[in-house]
Parts: sequence; structure tokens; C-alpha cells
Amino acid sequence: MRKNLFIPSLLALLIAATPFFGAVTKYDIDAAHSNIGFSIPVAGGLSRVRGKFNEFTVAIVYDDKDVTKSSVDAVIKAASIDTGIERRDAHLRNADFFDVEKYPEITFKSSRIEKKGKGFIAHGTFSMHGLSKEIAIPFTVNGVTRDQKTGKTVLGATASTTVNRRDYGINFARPDNPTFLGDAIEIELNLITRAASPQ
Repeated sequence: MRKNLFIPSLLALLIAATPFFGAVTKYDIDAAHSNIGFSIPVAGGLSRVRGKFNEFTVAIVYDDKDVTKSSVDAVIKAASIDTGIERRDAHLRNADFFDVEKYPEITFKSSRIEKKGKGFIAHGTFSMHGLSKEIAIPFTVNGVTRDQKTGKTVLGATASTTVNRRDYGINFARPDNPTFLGDAIEIELNLITRAASPQ
């Protein structure tokens, strides 16, 4: 009897320990282990100022069998901008730049996902400073695993793109040096997301 029970018991244990993929899963951001960063050239390109946003949400619907059927919806709180210098951050929040009281959120909502080589491209609408543009964000799914503590699946992804601040009406230039601040903002995302419920 014990021998007959051993094999099915072992199979049940292996199934329970194996991540369940091949499913459509909704993932929410693990903000404590994720980063939405940016950099912009200064001093005529001699250096770059780097920063990040501290408050954001990202919801991903991931189809493991066909990633092109997945989607992403991101909301960033503009007032949470952080370059490490409070005086500069206060200036970035005012009407010269993000005007956060009038435009409190920066958003991206995908319309379709395209497979490109070993990675993917998220096509969608990016909105900032009251203006919306269609953009494409290349990204890589770094993997999907299971959190042994919670039992939830965990998805990691990285992405990067470049946007021109002037396309979104952020046209500030220093009166004493109009070319000091560059226009091309490089955006980099490093995301850890967790399934909304155990899978």
C-alpha cells in the first residue's frame, strides 16, 4: 500500500513546486523592487542629470503562450520626481517643467505588443504634461518564477526608450544659456511584478 501511494504523492509534490506558466495572468508592480528612471543631457552634452519617480503603478496582463496578447498600463505621479537635489526637484515640479498641480500624472497605455527578435515592443499612448503621443517601447521579459513564500508568480521586465520633452510642451531653457539643457529624455524601467492572486 505504501509503495502504491509513493509515486502519486511524489508527482503531487513536484506539481506543487513547479511554477504554473502558460496562462493569462494579471501582475501588479512590486514598487519596492522596481525603478522608473530617466536621464537628460546637460551642459551641451558634457554630462547627464539622472533621476527617478518614487510613486507609480504598473499593471501587466501577461499571456505566457502568446506575449503579443499581453498589455501594460502605467501611471506615474509627476510630483514624485527625485533627482537628489530638492531645489532642482521643486523647479521641475513647477510650470517651467511638469506643472504637477495641473498635470499630476504621466501615463502609458499599450494598444498592442509586437514580438521583435528576442524581445518585444509595446506600442501605445504616452501622456505627459497634458499631451499624448503614440510611442513604441522596446522591452525584455527577464523571466517568470514563483515566490516560494507567497505562492504567487513573479515576472521581471526591463525596458528603455527616448522621448523629446519638447514634443510634450516642456520647452524651458535657461535665459543665460539656452542650450544648457538637452531635449532627449532617456527613460529606463526595471520592473518586478507579482500576480494579483496566487496562480
